[in-house]
Amino acid sequence: MITALFTSAIVAAIVALFVTHAERYHDLYVPIVVEDPRWMPERMSDHAAGWDLRAALPTPYTLAPRTHAVIPTGVRIALRPGYEAQIRPRSGLGSTHGVSCLLGTIDADYRGIIQVILFNHSDYPYAIQPGDRIAQLVITQLAPVLLSRQRTLPPSRRAERGLGSTGVA
Repeated sequence: MITALFTSAIVAAIVALFVTHAERYHDLYVPIVVEDPRWMPERMSDHAAGWDLRAALPTPYTLAPRTHAVIPTGVRIALRPGYEAQIRPRSGLGSTHGVSCLLGTIDADYRGIIQVILFNHSDYPYAIQPGDRIAQLVITQLAPVLLSRQRTLPPSRRAERGLGSTGVA
C-alpha cells in the first residue's frame, strides 16, 4: 500500500514536471483553419523563421505595374495572448519581380482570413497564380509593456535627429 502511494506520488511529480517543461520549452501550438489543403502554410527549410503563405485565388490575378492588391491566403489562426504574427515580404519576389508586401500584424484576438497587401513596384505586370507563395508568416512573442506618460523624456546622444541622422552608408 505504501509502495503504491509512493509510486503514484512519483509518477504525479514526473508528469507535473513534464507538463511544466513542455509548456516552457516546446513548440508553441497555434490552431489553424485552412479553407483548402493547397493553401496550408509551409516552412521551406529546417531553420526558416516563417511559414510561406499562398495566394488563395480561384483564378490567376494580374497585378498591374505600380499598383497594389489585397490577396487572401485562405488561412485563419488563433494565437495565444502575448503573441503576434507578422506578415513579411518574400525576398525572392522582391529581388526577381519587384513585388513585395506591406508588413502586417495579426493580433492574438483576430480570427478572420489572413490577407496580404501585395505591391508591384516594377514597370511590368506580375501574374499571381492560385497557390503562389506571396508572403511569410512569422510568429513572435511580445514583451509585456506599459506606457508611462511623462512631460519630458530622458536625454539621449541622438536626441531628436531622425531620418538619415546616422548616415546613409
